[in-house]
Formats: sequence, structure tokens, C-alpha cells
Amino acid sequence: QLQLVESGGGLVQPGGSLRLSCAVFGFTLDSYSIGWFRQAPGKDYEVVSCISSVGITNYADFVGGRFTISRDKAKNTVDLQMNSLKPEDTAVYFCAAERSVYCSGAPFSFDYWGQGTQVTVSS
Repeated sequence: QLQLVESGGGLVQPGGSLRLSCAVFGFTLDSYSIGWFRQAPGKDYEVVSCISSVGITNYADFVGGRFTISRDKAKNTVDLQMNSLKPEDTAVYFCAAERSVYCSGAPFSFDYWGQGTQVTVSS
């Protein structure tokens, strides 16, 4: 059974850092691209970052060099290191899996989703 489990969310002050982790079960990172998405209250899902099954990374424009996505194929995890966090980064963050070589970036293309982890940036 394919499953994704996020961890690492929490409350952080503006300018602070958090590291989110996505543990995947039932499949390997060589076969699936993994995306991080977020949803703020009253807003649609938006893609934050993605790492393809062949290791190509991409980021949304709003990231502006503040976040880094990485994967550990031995541990079957995909992490999102978030630095210089802003209040507008507050959202529920989800990881999701897409069976593809390259990231599409479109939420409807991702078949498997985690339960989400809350990130709150506030003083």
C-alpha cells in the first residue's frame, strides 16, 4: 500500500527555519516524483517544490531561494528545508507522489497524498 507521512511542522517566528520530512512507504523514489504543496486557509493548493524520480528539482517563484528539497533514497524520505520563513508561508503542507519521470507541478497529477502538517509563521 502506497503511503506518505509528513512530519516537522510547527510554530516558528518570522525569519526562522523548519525542516519538513516526507516518509514514503510501498514504493521507491526511483519510480515516483515527490512534490510539496501547501494550502492556506481559503486558498487553493499551490506547488512549493518538487523532486523528480531522476532527481531534478524545481521550486515555485515565491520560494526565492529560501527552501531546499532533497531526498534520501536509502531512507525513502524527501525533506523540505525552509529558511527565512515569512508569515505568508503559513499553511498546511502536504507531500504527494506522482508516477512520472519529471514533475508536472499540477496537483491533479499526483495520485498519493500525505495527511499534511501545519506550518505557522508568527511572532
